[in-house]
Amino acid sequence: MIRIRAHERGAALLAVLMLVAIMAGLAAMALDRLRLATRIAANGAGIEQARFLALAAEQVAVARIAALRRAAGERADPGGWQGRRVGLPLPAGLAAARLSDGGNCFNLNSVVSGATTGPDIRFVTRPTGLAQFVALMEGLGIGAAEARRAGDALADWIDTDDYPRAMGAEDAAYRALPVPHLTAGTVLADPSELAAIAGIGPALYQRLKPWVCTLPVTDLSPINVNTLTPEQVPLLTMLSPEQIPPARARALIARRPAGGWESVAAFWNDAGRLGAEAPADVQAQPRVQTRWFALDVEVAVGGADFAERALIDAGANPARIVARRWGDGQ
Repeated sequence: MIRIRAHERGAALLAVLMLVAIMAGLAAMALDRLRLATRIAANGAGIEQARFLALAAEQVAVARIAALRRAAGERADPGGWQGRRVGLPLPAGLAAARLSDGGNCFNLNSVVSGATTGPDIRFVTRPTGLAQFVALMEGLGIGAAEARRAGDALADWIDTDDYPRAMGAEDAAYRALPVPHLTAGTVLADPSELAAIAGIGPALYQRLKPWVCTLPVTDLSPINVNTLTPEQVPLLTMLSPEQIPPARARALIARRPAGGWESVAAFWNDAGRLGAEAPADVQAQPRVQTRWFALDVEVAVGGADFAERALIDAGANPARIVARRWGDGQ
């Protein structure tokens, strides 16, 4: 048995108290770590559940789009479905889905022409698409020089040659950067890629973000004149800025028939009455039916919030998902 002298009892008690304090601190730390691990596991499970529910919402949307196309047939697409937020029943949680016209935007890949699949993929600058991109930027209040520089830089980024445009930049310019790299030489997969292109950058990308998209084709932007909203006038004006200025574009949308224009020819007939014209290749550009649908899904379940944006190609039979993005896209 260890004997503790009287004058050492205070030190022994202090040592015991310190040991108890250390053990209490370690126990509290272990409890916090356990609580954190439990919360992370729960959030992970919630996110995984939300992801599966978002995928289920995709299938509901694809079925809904197929029904819309069957109902419309070859007739006009008036767009009564557009922008409607539809709640989805969940056993525990909330979910909502919203469809919009995914083609009512400037297709960034339209500044070039060329097939996106095949053994020998080559892209060359398309003057009409490039001119529309510049016109859209100018319509949004971006200066002519900045708009031209951004357009040339985008075309050089995608095309497969190594000859820079007047205000563009090819591989040599990117090799000289602090972090050297090369141009993509292929179509964009997401609009956020604009932020990495010389002459554009993050600030200009944020201004353009609501107006641009990256369809998986190099076709000219398939603007659906039957689903176009008054707020989207710049997308109509960019087709032919001199012939369809903003005031004329607003007037044209205002006189759209209640059921939409039955054909592209009917749209241009109405446009002609207002004095609006366009080059031959642009006259074939507008649509009266939607091919590309944008689906936004929001899910809240198990303490987790989850967002998805998907692009649906209704031109395929059956309609199919061609791209999806998790999160808010920032």
